[in-house]
Amino acid sequence: MEREWLFLLIPMVIGVSFLGVGVYGLRRAGALRRNGITAVGRVVRLDTRRDDDGAKYHHPVVAWTTRDGRACTYPSAFGRGTVLPGFGTGSSVTVLYDPRNPRRFEIRGWDSKPFHLLFAGVGAALTAGTLLVLLVLA
Repeated sequence: MEREWLFLLIPMVIGVSFLGVGVYGLRRAGALRRNGITAVGRVVRLDTRRDDDGAKYHHPVVAWTTRDGRACTYPSAFGRGTVLPGFGTGSSVTVLYDPRNPRRFEIRGWDSKPFHLLFAGVGAALTAGTLLVLLVLA
């Protein structure tokens, strides 16, 4: 095993990165579900963003009032290619927010736990597969 291990750094870095993003997202979502407060919000508009390839992603912007009376209007960090029924402009949605930092919120039914699970799963598979190859080559 002379230089082969250098080529294995690529899937290892990708795997560890995906695993990190997935675990971070799952932990953050779990903390929000444990400590968050629900509120009824309204989708006031849809921010549409394009990526480098020209694909469109819709991010609902939701307005709600916290328990202590603060008015909040924030876009979802999670964008989708299509707007799901019940999430168009004017729709009433349930928001789960962090009372200390309402910018940290999720829209029930829009923000997706499977997204974080997919990242964690792909990251774990790439990392474990690369480690297995390194052990076999050693």
